[in-house]
Amino acid sequence: MNGESLARQLVQRGLPAGEGPVKASLFDSTLRALRDLSGAPADHAWWVPGRVEVFGKHTDYAGGRSLVAAVPHGFAFVARRRSDANLSVFDARTGESLSEPASNASARWQHYVDVVRRRFARNFPGAVFGADVVFASDLPSAAGLSSSSALVVGIAATLARVADLDVRPEWQQNLQTPVDIAGYYACIENGATFGALTGDAGVGTHGGSEDHVAIICGVPQHLSAYAFVPIRHIADVRVPDGWRFVIASSGVRAEKTGAARTAYNDLSRASAILLELWNRFERPAVSLGAAMSSDADAPDRLRRIVEHTRVERWTARALEARLDHFVREDARVAGALAAFRDVDTRRIGELAEASQRDAETLLQNQSPETITLVQAARELSAHAASAFGAGFGGSAWALVDNADADAFGRRWLDEYRRRCPTASDPQSFVATPGPPLTELKKADNYADLTSNTQ
Repeated sequence: MNGESLARQLVQRGLPAGEGPVKASLFDSTLRALRDLSGAPADHAWWVPGRVEVFGKHTDYAGGRSLVAAVPHGFAFVARRRSDANLSVFDARTGESLSEPASNASARWQHYVDVVRRRFARNFPGAVFGADVVFASDLPSAAGLSSSSALVVGIAATLARVADLDVRPEWQQNLQTPVDIAGYYACIENGATFGALTGDAGVGTHGGSEDHVAIICGVPQHLSAYAFVPIRHIADVRVPDGWRFVIASSGVRAEKTGAARTAYNDLSRASAILLELWNRFERPAVSLGAAMSSDADAPDRLRRIVEHTRVERWTARALEARLDHFVREDARVAGALAAFRDVDTRRIGELAEASQRDAETLLQNQSPETITLVQAARELSAHAASAFGAGFGGSAWALVDNADADAFGRRWLDEYRRRCPTASDPQSFVATPGPPLTELKKADNYADLTSNTQ
């Protein structure tokens, strides 16, 4: 097993060929670090991508729709099973580590490892997770590209393989498809129960499952539309050959901690309150999305309920804004699918502009830097542009002509740095949708490659 053979397998699975050398270097760094730590080669290797959210801002956990894709940047994971029950995890890029006992782990990624291990121990009693695990990432962290969810998925996939969880009855009874696994890994992160697999505190954020679905179920060269609560696949649409997505990070970390966590969770809580109000006065629904799609005048009926019902610590105006955003953003997914099929740049541009405007005025989760990124992309003649992800920092995507993608990224960053000179290390890359979570085999043979999940 070496970095070149692992990267070649990824290219065979749909990774852009130009990314091959970068991924080979990434895997080589993890393989060297694992050998240094354990004195032995890796038994297992995985690729875990980040994701881009094209449409569907803050809709998934409320039962709405999203249009997403796996990006060609992410995490390389390698692991070797230990003869004891100890778990050691090492970041080859930063040199940070976690070794048992892991009490009072302060760094954010160590906390995520603990959350996964704790949830697995709860749901699969007696499982042994002894392993040496090394990862490295070329995905900007806390940039709205789902680096935290990718880490959760990578750790979960690794520990599930090491502990042979897929042969246990608890796994087989609850996790029968990649969509099931994506939903469960999302519940590990948000703490919710999945089927008979009971929940816990999670990582402290009340998010949904669109990130995990994109990471596990994405289709190379395609955008994927899903509906949520429960997760349902709607359609995949190919990104036209003449177009490319370019992603730029703002340099403002989209952390889900402290005040940012409270603001993020407030958006989730507002959608939950709207569902509670609907279920109190109307025929109960499983999600806000299900309620609002029950008939044509459902949104207007819920607005009237909001206007006439007092909710402690919430104004009617705030709840109405959350409702308006959800209804509009959810509807954009169907329009975007049609526009990509029709290669209609004008329509995609209109949808993206409206999505960004609603994020700024209704969600109010945009920073001056993400707003500037989107404005600069439009002024540089991108077909469409929008910020994405949790908000309160993060990144933006721009849709441009294929031939201009690399040069556009450089111009975009130059203009952004000129307007935001204090931005910390903004980055850009061409984001052709790539392969999802992929388990790679030792054999350098495409026929022996196992893709997707467990």
